[in-house]
Amino acid sequence: MDLHAASTDGFNLPNTITTLTGNVIATQGTLKATGDKALVYIDADTQISRIVITVNKGKLAHIEQVDDSGNLMTGDADQLDYDNINGIAVLTGHAVVHQQGRGEAHGDKLTYNTQTSYMTGNSGGDGLVHMIFLPKPKPAAGAPAPAKPAAPASAPHATPPTAPPANASSASTPTKEQP
Repeated sequence: MDLHAASTDGFNLPNTITTLTGNVIATQGTLKATGDKALVYIDADTQISRIVITVNKGKLAHIEQVDDSGNLMTGDADQLDYDNINGIAVLTGHAVVHQQGRGEAHGDKLTYNTQTSYMTGNSGGDGLVHMIFLPKPKPAAGAPAPAKPAAPASAPHATPPTAPPANASSASTPTKEQP
């Protein structure tokens, strides 16, 4: 994981927590998370196991990722808790997740699996989880229609096509008959 911040307090030793403050940016592959402060949890193998990103009042922590299909997921919340081992992002407080081409979810707590795009949501107090599912896009105008299945090779009782008249022309303008 690549981490940037205005300041840091900590080090990369087993079972430690490093604090990053000021314009925190964490990136890993297509995943990017931002906020004002981050607690970076280092496990016994000196791997980043978890990162908790918070923000100053009035702002939201942000996460985004492009999935394997090229669709962008963005999420915003008061706090972002990312499990780096399992790829699970827990967004808490005023949480919103947008999935390009699929829809969005709003709730007090949204849990998003960055590997599978699976999401769960919980509401706090009297609030509700609100989800919007987008329909599959229709083909653009002028786009070729999907291929239809071919007709069977020989249909029972089919009438053979008739040959055009001998004097038929390929021009599309009608001709007058001679008296």
